[in-house]
Amino acid sequence: MSKNELVAKIEALTEWEALMEEARAEAEAIRDSIKHEMMEREVEELSAGQYIIRWTSVLSNRFDTTGFKKAYGDLYKAFTKQSASRRFSVSC
Repeated sequence: MSKNELVAKIEALTEWEALMEEARAEAEAIRDSIKHEMMEREVEELSAGQYIIRWTSVLSNRFDTTGFKKAYGDLYKAFTKQSASRRFSVSC
């Protein structure tokens, strides 16, 4: 692939990523307006035509790795394993 082809691909990638971000923002705005309507009606479930919308509270338990590391540093190190991955980035 030539340098010009790479530049064209990077520019296309940048445009598509901007479009995706705009679409995400628009979807989030629509989601927020639906949530607002559900809050106004004080409901967690709402029927709209063929759709059922649910906005429910969920409780979950998460492991506090920071607290565990402070309290049991040696044990934390004993059960920590390193993993490798590759990161893709483009910068100007």
